[in-house]
Amino acid sequence: MSHVSLKPKSGLPNPLQWLGRAALGMMAEIGRLSVFAAQMSWAGLTPRWYPAQIFRQMVAIGFYSLPVVGLSAVFIGAALALNIYTGGARYGAEQFVPNIVVLGITRELGVTITGLMLAGRVSAGIAAEIGAMRVTEQIDALKTLSANPFRYLYAPRFIAGILTLPLLVLVADIIGVMGGWAVSVYGLGFDSTTYLRNTLDFVTRNDILVGVIKAVFFGGIIALMGCYHGDKSSAGATGVGRAATFAMVGAAVLILAVNYVLSSIFVGIGL
Repeated sequence: MSHVSLKPKSGLPNPLQWLGRAALGMMAEIGRLSVFAAQMSWAGLTPRWYPAQIFRQMVAIGFYSLPVVGLSAVFIGAALALNIYTGGARYGAEQFVPNIVVLGITRELGVTITGLMLAGRVSAGIAAEIGAMRVTEQIDALKTLSANPFRYLYAPRFIAGILTLPLLVLVADIIGVMGGWAVSVYGLGFDSTTYLRNTLDFVTRNDILVGVIKAVFFGGIIALMGCYHGDKSSAGATGVGRAATFAMVGAAVLILAVNYVLSSIFVGIGL
């Protein structure tokens, strides 16, 4: 009597096997990222620190990002004012343009756009820099000299990110609100004094605080993804380029996900 084999024919994909392999790979990657994040956070929050490295990274992350952050914020504020005016005109609510513009910029768009811009500029740059050091064995050389890469390389970038991004967000908030003011006053016929008064009367300290708290998390994410993908970069120019791409995409996705989680928490606690 012949026996019937229950094994799938060779060459045919097994969907369950593929899904299981993908799930295990994702869980392993999350585990590696979590361990790396814990090590980098511990190195950044406990001595020994390297002030010169931290200052250099603050300049690279903060000062050199001002042009792209400022340009992004002014156009976002201007476009937001135009769209709010268009929507409000359908219900005769054009007078609420300054209120909604300042609320949207301070609580959401200012910090999110700044985070995404820096995910493209800073996170990819960190990954490329660390990746080049990894493939040229400079990080291994640091270890032979008894220098901890987490304290000397990664922690300064982490500290600079969480200190610098809130400052950039405050700048983006101001520029974004003024972009909405410029369009409203010179393009939509609003009175300048009334617009600014409504803006200042409507915005609260909590609105600004929400954006600043989000910025601290986003700064840590940007530094984390850049350092993590740069550290695991493979040899060659292709590997370094792939690490920069993964860092940028990973930081952008995490920023959007964490933004939703934090927004839900702030709404839940009434902040």
